[in-house]
Amino acid sequence: MNRSMPRALFPLVTALLCAACASSAPPPAPGLSESDRLNAWFEQKYEEELRFSPMQLTMLGRKDLNGELDDFSLEQRRRQLDWQRRTVREMQRQFDYAALDEDARLSWDLWKYRYEMAADGERWWLHEYPFEQMGGWQSELPTFLINFHTVDTEEDLLAYIQRLEAVPRAIDQLLARTRESARRGIRPPRFAAEGVIEQARMVITGAPFDAGEPSALWADLQAEIDGLIIKGAATPTETVALKENARVALLRHVQPAYQKLIAWFEADLPNASVNPSGVGTTHPDGSAYYVHQLRQSTTTSLTADEVHAMGLAEVKRLREAMDAVRVKAGFEGTLQQYFDHLDGDESLRFGNTDAGRQAYLDAATAAIDNIRRQLPGYFNLQPKAGLVVKRVEPFRERPGAAQHYYPGTPDGSRPGTYYVHLIDVDAMPKTELEVVAYHEGLPGHHMQVAIAQELEGVPLFRRQERFTAYTEGWALYAEWLAREMPGTYVDSWSEFGRLTSELFRAVRLVVDTGLHTQGWTEQQAVDYFLATTPMPEAAIRSEVQRYIIWPGQATGYKIGMLKIQELRRKAEAALGSRFDIRAFHDVLLDGGSLPLDLLERKVDRWIAAQS
Repeated sequence: MNRSMPRALFPLVTALLCAACASSAPPPAPGLSESDRLNAWFEQKYEEELRFSPMQLTMLGRKDLNGELDDFSLEQRRRQLDWQRRTVREMQRQFDYAALDEDARLSWDLWKYRYEMAADGERWWLHEYPFEQMGGWQSELPTFLINFHTVDTEEDLLAYIQRLEAVPRAIDQLLARTRESARRGIRPPRFAAEGVIEQARMVITGAPFDAGEPSALWADLQAEIDGLIIKGAATPTETVALKENARVALLRHVQPAYQKLIAWFEADLPNASVNPSGVGTTHPDGSAYYVHQLRQSTTTSLTADEVHAMGLAEVKRLREAMDAVRVKAGFEGTLQQYFDHLDGDESLRFGNTDAGRQAYLDAATAAIDNIRRQLPGYFNLQPKAGLVVKRVEPFRERPGAAQHYYPGTPDGSRPGTYYVHLIDVDAMPKTELEVVAYHEGLPGHHMQVAIAQELEGVPLFRRQERFTAYTEGWALYAEWLAREMPGTYVDSWSEFGRLTSELFRAVRLVVDTGLHTQGWTEQQAVDYFLATTPMPEAAIRSEVQRYIIWPGQATGYKIGMLKIQELRRKAEAALGSRFDIRAFHDVLLDGGSLPLDLLERKVDRWIAAQS
């Protein structure tokens, strides 16, 4: 494990954090190295950075600023960028890079890299979509309140209500950005606008907004308030007033804010494009914007043409591997006919019923439990935090939408969650259940994120950092790694599902660059997907629509996986019989998420040390 800040120094670091609002570096102390001083400074500065985001504090399991939502204005974003700029200058002024150990240099380079990427993105802020069908704030705000705002005391519940009262301000700030973008000709396509309207309506559908069943927010609030009685934190009489306060907050603040959001998108809907193309066609300076997005996602300088070519090569390789599975399974038709055969096999569906949904959750949990038993053979570092498999909340559940992972808290009080869209179980065949569970759970996202959060001796900002190429590259590598573990991909169709998953990440390289640099339309992208993969059309359309509103994001997965596989081959070739898979994985995981060039530098240093 990385231990650039030994445990003995934590009391000193705690004392230094008391000066969190000071702008100067920690003063030298007897026996304190330059690396130790810098690590203490990082803790101090990250504490300052967290004050920009009350919601991030909550995600970390902390209750500072617990009654506030983030400031979503561009003015606040500029203040934070200016703060980042000043911290980099301070770091360069106060510390000697040459006197740092290698891991502290890595932290220095990462702190500077974070600022440079943020500064590079400033000119593109209005090219973004605050509201869209995948992860727009219309669904993220209630998701955050329901899943991450914990209520242990009456004070916590009052803070929840304060956050409900802050929803109109947050929506107004996000809408102001949306309107300004629209004035510049930048707006999400019609499918995204319709998704925003639908999801926003679902948030304010049901009691207390109408006579229906309790809405998701109201159901959560009632459960949290009733829980206070069980915890001994409130009496039944007190909870009556708390419920009334919560109900009033929903009606006076949340409902009008969401009605305003719906009204704007409904009025603008005629301006939204149908069968849209990517940002290279639809946005002013869209080609330059996509270069930035590609760099953000891949953490490389790869061009769109290079990424497109890599995608085509990987598609060819993977389809050949899938054809070999077809032959091994004894199927005599073509690969496309094998796609159709598996798609039509009802035994590979759980059934679009409540029983089928529960069966999916149980099977995914069992697959993850098997991996958990195998971990000691492949990892020294293992997560302490728990992991649960859970259905997505109704107000944001969509047919064919991608499964996803939400991290737990660093202290383990909230487990990591693998979320599953189960509104249409027929869109989720058994062939892909294992590979998705390994990607989102173990040894994928949960493994990487939980270990990062639990690291000791690594600055907190590194433990919380997320780079798509690293985090998603690791998860895709984890799908591939699981092949080596006993009890996985036993059936030919499950191995076919693994290849399908990797294929569709390769297709992403082709489609994402095709959409955003070659003028492909949504339908062209869907048609290519249908001709190339066995995925159902509902899932394909959802994926393509995701790429359109998140330009470049989908490219990080395969680029990251290919780099991690390349680093493993390099280590195996250099070390021969001395190569230890557990030690190699520790090197990948014991420093938090990194840009790919910094990850390669870290692995090269480890190889040299082993040699």
